[in-house]
Amino acid sequence: MSDVLSPMQEIWNESLANAVTQDRQRRITIDPVTRLEGHGKIEVILDDAGEVERAYFQVPELRGFEKFLQGRPVEEMPQITSRICGVCPTAHHMAATKALDAIYHVTPPQAAKKIRELVYCTFMVEDHTLHFYYLGGPDFIVGPGAPAAQRNILGVIERVGIENVKRVISIRQRLRNLIALVGGKTVHPVFGVPGGVAKRFTPEMQSQFQQVAEDAVEFATFTLHLFDTAVLSKPEYLKLITSDDYTHRTYYMGLVDAENRVNFYDGKLRIVTPEGLEWKKFGAEDYAEVIAEHVEPWSYAKFCYLKTVGWKGFTDGEDTSIYSVAPLARLNASNGMATPLADKEYRRFFAALGAKPVHHTLANHWARLVELLYAAERMRELAHDDQLLDPEYRVLPTAIPTEGVGVVEAPRGTLIHHYQTDERGIVQHANLIVATQNNAARMAMSVEKAAKGLIHGGQVPAEVLNKIEIAFRAYDPCNACATHALPGEMPWLVTVRNRNGEPISKVTRAYK
Repeated sequence: MSDVLSPMQEIWNESLANAVTQDRQRRITIDPVTRLEGHGKIEVILDDAGEVERAYFQVPELRGFEKFLQGRPVEEMPQITSRICGVCPTAHHMAATKALDAIYHVTPPQAAKKIRELVYCTFMVEDHTLHFYYLGGPDFIVGPGAPAAQRNILGVIERVGIENVKRVISIRQRLRNLIALVGGKTVHPVFGVPGGVAKRFTPEMQSQFQQVAEDAVEFATFTLHLFDTAVLSKPEYLKLITSDDYTHRTYYMGLVDAENRVNFYDGKLRIVTPEGLEWKKFGAEDYAEVIAEHVEPWSYAKFCYLKTVGWKGFTDGEDTSIYSVAPLARLNASNGMATPLADKEYRRFFAALGAKPVHHTLANHWARLVELLYAAERMRELAHDDQLLDPEYRVLPTAIPTEGVGVVEAPRGTLIHHYQTDERGIVQHANLIVATQNNAARMAMSVEKAAKGLIHGGQVPAEVLNKIEIAFRAYDPCNACATHALPGEMPWLVTVRNRNGEPISKVTRAYK
């Protein structure tokens, strides 16, 4: 393995040197940031003493999905919106499909609901595995101070062994094959339709799901054990996870079932206060009364906050209006997990990290593995439910389409799709609130707090830069999903330079 890593070390070190620039020791730019979906950069502004004055987590890309969805038949939404992201297309497909149920005023039969949830839990196992082993996990399995060339799946291979990584690759492939088996395709599924699913579930499908589900539960248990040995057993990692540099007291939101247990597919949205008390519990159709969106001139991502509390700025504690989603938030907003093994891990999680709610951002990595086990267990339960085979797998809609909201818990947190149509079912208005939007304000605070806690006297070694990136990586952000425009225009700044790189003119457009 050392022969493989040696030349790659030189390439990645050069890439890192190009990505990090400093302007007269006053500005540090990390562009692009790494191991996330979409594009992002970090700007750190230093004062004369080399201390951090401000730090910005910026999303420079723009995708105006909400604008070009207008004028399209609403039945196309599950297919079009799944193109927003190649990592979490199933989440967008499912949220849009549930919105179609509401738009056409139709309730899917139980078989359809269970088929949908089965596929969705399969997707959650696969996606959580992707993040832990490929994106966020290498910072812990390999170490935050390891060379950049090793903080990836290659470094994970060195630490856990090639046979264990083969297990990771194998289980992801088998899970993705199951999604394609029912969904038609892995990356852009086509099985969700208003009132149900596109095709009947067969005994052969059920047998395949049962076999993979058993292995998924075993794999999730193995991954939790790996986290115990690679992370929780090391005091320096626990100190990092619980440090003030990665801690924020905010509200938390997640879908829960009737008993306030975590649910990815269905239920009501529950918000708890920074003290862990229930603040609001509501149906997805009421989201606009609870959530509002704030804009800043330095990012294309919108920043969600609690509407009735009002925008209080990028602040946490008693006066905050900022909330968080994603695995840690889901655990904080719930009273437990709906499957036995995962619920046991849920209790262990809070017992180890102290009073509930847990405010340590990096605890997202552990929470994600608790959810990995839950998704695998729930997948196993559903795979053995013979109601999947019921011949009634769709109710054809007959009502005139109007308006609807669909919500699921994406791997990165709560995902809301909202569409309004005319009587022909043509989209007149669309609003997508994705997990990374919900987390955008807290994520910006996390990056700035980490920068202020880690950069002093203008000294910025590579390990410190990676620890700043760790602050957003715990959320597993998807900037491709989060950037959009209402009513379709965003601010921009164009600088025209001559051949010597000197600016000669600027053109700007502000928010409308």
